[in-house]
Amino acid sequence: MTNLSWQVGDVRITRIVEGDGSAAIEHVLSAVPKDELRRIDWLHPHFVHDDWTLKGSIHALVVETPDRRVMVDTCVGDGKDRAGLEHWGWHMQQSSFLRDLTAAGFDPDGFDAVMCTHLHLDHVGWNTRLVDGKWLPTFPNARYLICEAELAHWTEHGRSMQKKVLGDSIQPVFDAGLAETVGADYRLCDEIALIPTPGHTPGHVSVLIESKGETALITGDFIHHPCQLHNPDWASAVDTDADQGRKSRWDVFEKHADNLLMIGTHFAGPTAGKLVRDGKVFRLDV
Repeated sequence: MTNLSWQVGDVRITRIVEGDGSAAIEHVLSAVPKDELRRIDWLHPHFVHDDWTLKGSIHALVVETPDRRVMVDTCVGDGKDRAGLEHWGWHMQQSSFLRDLTAAGFDPDGFDAVMCTHLHLDHVGWNTRLVDGKWLPTFPNARYLICEAELAHWTEHGRSMQKKVLGDSIQPVFDAGLAETVGADYRLCDEIALIPTPGHTPGHVSVLIESKGETALITGDFIHHPCQLHNPDWASAVDTDADQGRKSRWDVFEKHADNLLMIGTHFAGPTAGKLVRDGKVFRLDV
């Protein structure tokens, strides 16, 4: 799949695709009414299939400032025990992600930071890779930045699947001395900062990029699909707090409409576009 890139001032952002996420997006937004979806003509053909089922994507985003290289979210990962998710191809997955990342010119040794918007399995998988039977950090020279509230929640409340995720994709980077917890409004550098977008998970954050008067936002999962711009009240089935998620969407959209490149962590097709007002709601202008 093509490694799309966007320029935001002095910052370059590049998409590295791991796989198709359409089935997962259909699952988490299963309550979206199909009749209403068909009336949102700007979704086709980029964001919906011809039968108006939702398109999705699993990808990571590489952010390059003049002096830093940062990975935002790390997909599902290879060789992870995700029993129960075989229908999505996530259990013991074997992908070309790491080869594709390297082929795009991004050596795993050359990253300065890894920023996780939240700790669901499709956002932290490549934090680690299996080497001689042991999970080791994929990006050995990077600082892994994890929201303190997010880690605290899943450490206390995570069930069996989330415990697996913490065990194979989070704890090893702490054991290696590479991880640190940060606040939901942490600033990494002049160009890159976190902003709190809770609801999907309690400590969910998005990544704000600002350079030379231009602004972009890497969403994470506070919005899963562009159809939620048309109706920010459409919630994900796996949000921990659906009402808070709705508030996060309305707040971000109202604040940044007409002045933001939105880069969707699960948006298919062009993946990014300008967030613009469309009457009382919003759309993605690609």
